[in-house]
Amino acid sequence: MCGLAGFYSGDPSENSERVIEVMTSSLFRRGPDVSGVWLDAPEALVALGHRRLAILDLTKAGHQPMHSASGRYVLAFNGEIYNHLDLRAKLNGGNLYAVAWCGRSDTETLLACIEAWGFQQALEAITGMFAIAVWDREQQSLLLARDRLGEKPLYYGWQGNTFLFGSELKALKAHPAFDAEVDRGALSLFLRHNFIPAPYSISEYIQTSSGDLA
Repeated sequence: MCGLAGFYSGDPSENSERVIEVMTSSLFRRGPDVSGVWLDAPEALVALGHRRLAILDLTKAGHQPMHSASGRYVLAFNGEIYNHLDLRAKLNGGNLYAVAWCGRSDTETLLACIEAWGFQQALEAITGMFAIAVWDREQQSLLLARDRLGEKPLYYGWQGNTFLFGSELKALKAHPAFDAEVDRGALSLFLRHNFIPAPYSISEYIQTSSGDLA
């Protein structure tokens, strides 16, 4: 299943590493095999965390957050890319981009596609179910995306000067900036439909994605 969590903060804290560890640990049931965190040191403006349920590649080569070959992109990914072997073949057949694969995971394939073609084109090329968080170290930008049908959850929102995101609300709640105020409009939607439709969530300042974000 896997799970991801993270935050971007305009006010980095010396406790950032501990905070992302707690956020990530809250998702243990989604990924009991291994946990990983990464911070963009020394500024620590962004932090990514991942809980892994290893399926396609059981080795350390599939651990996340994962860095692209150049080191420009860092990715936390939940889901499965169904056509990742076809994408590997396409990348290997290109004259402008030679890939030295480290493992057999679709996460590595996804990162290679992003590095070769850019984020938007990579999203257009992949087929699957996914929630993705990518930090572009060169552009200093955070990119989020969710599969078109919304099979994989992704919650996000600003809390003061901090942008939170994750696979479940409880990961966001683990951040000290989280505001637990209930969205009464979303509560009305739940009573009417027996679920809360995107882009709303039960939390006032948090949304859930139904497609690509930037």
